[in-house]
Amino acid sequence: MSPTALLREIEANKSKIDQFRPLSLSLVQQIRAYWRVGLTYSSNAIEGNTLTETETKVLIEDGLTIGGKSLRETFEVVGHSDAMTFLYDFVDKKEKTSEETVKKLHSCFYRLIDEANAGSYRKTAIFISGTDYIPPKWEELETLMKKGVAPLLISTEPIPIIAAKWHTLIANMHPFIDGNGRTARLMMNLLLLQHGYPITVVPPIYRVKYIQLCNQANKGNDSGFLTFIQELVLQAQTDYLRLLEASR
Repeated sequence: MSPTALLREIEANKSKIDQFRPLSLSLVQQIRAYWRVGLTYSSNAIEGNTLTETETKVLIEDGLTIGGKSLRETFEVVGHSDAMTFLYDFVDKKEKTSEETVKKLHSCFYRLIDEANAGSYRKTAIFISGTDYIPPKWEELETLMKKGVAPLLISTEPIPIIAAKWHTLIANMHPFIDGNGRTARLMMNLLLLQHGYPITVVPPIYRVKYIQLCNQANKGNDSGFLTFIQELVLQAQTDYLRLLEASR
């Protein structure tokens, strides 16, 4: 499907979803709990976290730690869930996105892992395993992030495109010492949810393709990545419509 046809299909699905609104508070809570587990599991799994989706659900909803799993992996789940709470509150309060939103999402996710660096841009060079792409020097991050964020705040492109470009900006800059991928996916979903689109996950089965497209985007060719995200948004809408139909 061409990018233009994808966007048409996405907007047609959005219209179908909007016909179900307003949703009851009970249904919103159920759907958000479903998304919280789904996005937390998938986003962590892409980065190598070994907790299963069921184990992620138990840890989030029951507060039970999983035997044999590291403290780091546990903190990644709890931190991501905390970041989802911030995301939901941000959307409910109709806050305006900014560069600070990115820092706050990272802080929520990373504070249990490394409080000193949570929400703060890195002060050292880093290298991304599996690619020859070298992120910007840390001394340039403040300027480059502001320069990158500015056009996104005023863009009139379709929201799925803007959301994907927030992702590519964070992935390209790699502004934090760690947790950049998860922060990028959280920020992308904050934009989507804020404008009436469902939470969109990158299934771990697509990990290799996702990383390859991120690498291409880092090198200046983001067309494949933008199309990939639109395809995932369309799939998320299909799943969301199924849930809404079942709730009738």
